[in-house]
Amino acid sequence: MRILVTGGAGFLGAALCNRLVHEGHQVLAIDDLSAGDPDRLAKEVLFTRGDVTDIPKLWGLLQDVACIYHLAARVSVPQSILYPRDYNATNVGGTVSVMEAMRDAGVQRVVLISSGAVYGEQPHQPLHEEMIPNPDSPYAVSKLAAELYVRTIGKLWGIETVALRVFNAYGPGQQLPATHAPSIPHFVKTALSGASLVVYGSGEQTRDYVYVDDVVDAMAAAASAPGIDRQVINVGSGCETSINRLVEAIGKRLGNERLEPIYNTSHGGGVARMCADITRAEQLLEFKPKVALEEGLDLTIARDPRFSR
Repeated sequence: MRILVTGGAGFLGAALCNRLVHEGHQVLAIDDLSAGDPDRLAKEVLFTRGDVTDIPKLWGLLQDVACIYHLAARVSVPQSILYPRDYNATNVGGTVSVMEAMRDAGVQRVVLISSGAVYGEQPHQPLHEEMIPNPDSPYAVSKLAAELYVRTIGKLWGIETVALRVFNAYGPGQQLPATHAPSIPHFVKTALSGASLVVYGSGEQTRDYVYVDDVVDAMAAAASAPGIDRQVINVGSGCETSINRLVEAIGKRLGNERLEPIYNTSHGGGVARMCADITRAEQLLEFKPKVALEEGLDLTIARDPRFSR
């Protein structure tokens, strides 16, 4: 199968590209390199630097493509609060551009990589796909809007669509920006450096951490799985982990049993609880997470050269 991955040089995008070429697919990737790194990609991946709002460039890449994975997006929740217009332009406008280019090129299926952030604060856990979304940041709003555009345009134009709501993905090679870094690589790097580890809120807020290889399993299955048109599907571990427990687990793996964070309770810690109901993924994608958090942390620390000691 000939496949295009937008955002293909990012953390999840590159992992997906490399898996797909290993499985024998012809894979093209496009990325503007605002956060991606083409060195992540296997040599078999045909990489193009470009923006997903550039429809003529997309036309050139989409010839004979059977499926698009659309990952290209801005992903920082705090940054989205400062720059909502930019997030709307990339995450929503970019998605509409991809759909228009698909229509013109005759591509039949798109897999949108959305986010568990669209749920926001909910009264019950685990979070299932029939819940009414309650986004609490411009990032989450932009992801929900992208889902709705993909579903609506797909129905109007006869394109098969599926949206995967990925929860807190992690693993070796995850980006570590100077500000607003993802929790796991940030906590590991901070602990290794001996600096103070700051936790926002009480640390009792929970998240669903899912290892990168498990996410890629779900994404790879979505290219050809039957009966998933118009579906929204959670992709997580199905396990709920507090920030405090995460810090404790990282400390144990680094040989620091007394890793004690500093709590900044003046700064909100985000939604109180997040845990994915993965029943639909199990049924439609035959998805079964294989990597528990403790093993995933071990793999992340061992395989990421930034964490070598």
